[in-house]
Amino acid sequence: MSHLNYETRLPLGQATIEHFLGLPAHPTKCQATYVWIDGTGEQLRAKTRTITTKPTTISDYPVWNYDGSSTGQAEGINSDRYLKPVAVFSDPFLGGQNVLVMCETLDHEMKPTATNHRHKCAALMQQAAAHYPWFGMEQEYLIVDRDEHPLGWPKHGYPAPQGKYYCGVGADRAFGREVVETHYRACLHAGINIFGSNGEVTPGQWEFQIGTCEGIEMGDQLWMARYILHRVAEMFGVCISLDPKPRVTMGEWNGAGCHTNFSTIEMRKANGITAIFEAMKGLEKTHTEAMKVYDPCGGADNLRRLTGRHETSEADKFSWGIANRACSIRIPRQVADEAQGYLEDRRPSSNCDPYLVTGMIVKSILLNGHSSPSPKKTKLILA
Repeated sequence: MSHLNYETRLPLGQATIEHFLGLPAHPTKCQATYVWIDGTGEQLRAKTRTITTKPTTISDYPVWNYDGSSTGQAEGINSDRYLKPVAVFSDPFLGGQNVLVMCETLDHEMKPTATNHRHKCAALMQQAAAHYPWFGMEQEYLIVDRDEHPLGWPKHGYPAPQGKYYCGVGADRAFGREVVETHYRACLHAGINIFGSNGEVTPGQWEFQIGTCEGIEMGDQLWMARYILHRVAEMFGVCISLDPKPRVTMGEWNGAGCHTNFSTIEMRKANGITAIFEAMKGLEKTHTEAMKVYDPCGGADNLRRLTGRHETSEADKFSWGIANRACSIRIPRQVADEAQGYLEDRRPSSNCDPYLVTGMIVKSILLNGHSSPSPKKTKLILA
């Protein structure tokens, strides 16, 4: 047991880290952390470079390269892939002139890689720009230990049943609030439009909301908010699961989604409820196609979650209703009362690609002939 006398304890390492991270940021040089989506379509990668002077526009950030064979995006015999900067945020971890840079991934011919769905989404948003598409996405997630066991759950059993955890307060029902509050402040510092956060129905499960964002900004901001969340969790020695229904929660526990709120300028105007009702036609028409892109596994992940139970609709059926959380699309009660506002698509999985989701919604509602409903032809019914 004498080896225990030489054990390096965490507080010593922590003090060393804090000493160097506590040094003032360089007054002129910029550490730019490039962030990108890897070949899984779910996970993020990042690496950092020094730029002598902080660029003033996104186009001034240089295109960079990386080893695609180590991220599932290339073969070793032709491994170089490129990072094209598309959005920049202040770095809440390093401060100063330092930044986080969201990037698209390009192959050796400078074409989008298989998991670069931003490129196509940006084109769709450009086509729909006249309708001023606004989005807000509700990201649910589970905080887990490194053994993938939910934080706060007994290692050899289950916590008390659902009921007390949603927006709960207290050490017996709120697990990991330190991670949540740190992430919230970090997002604010980064310049992300974080709307709020709350504890969710399953113990150890939380949610944050990003929005309002217009067009392509929705995907950029949610992906960067996810990156910040993973980094914050890393600092606390825990992990973040975006799995919509982890094995341990397959019983009487709510899954995790990424409900997406959407509106156009027509929906936000007086009597905009007519445009919202009209949108249901396009959403129903593309339901099967949407379910294939609302999770990164072609719809297989959502089959574990969208069962018609635990506040979900059924995966193979399209439905909509007012104030109904068991529908594919929910129209909030307040929206129906005011006859204007937005709709909520409850189908996207927690591990969805927001570029695919927002692009699908725009394609369904605005680019399939249902973008300009006429109030004279649509009977307003509030049910």
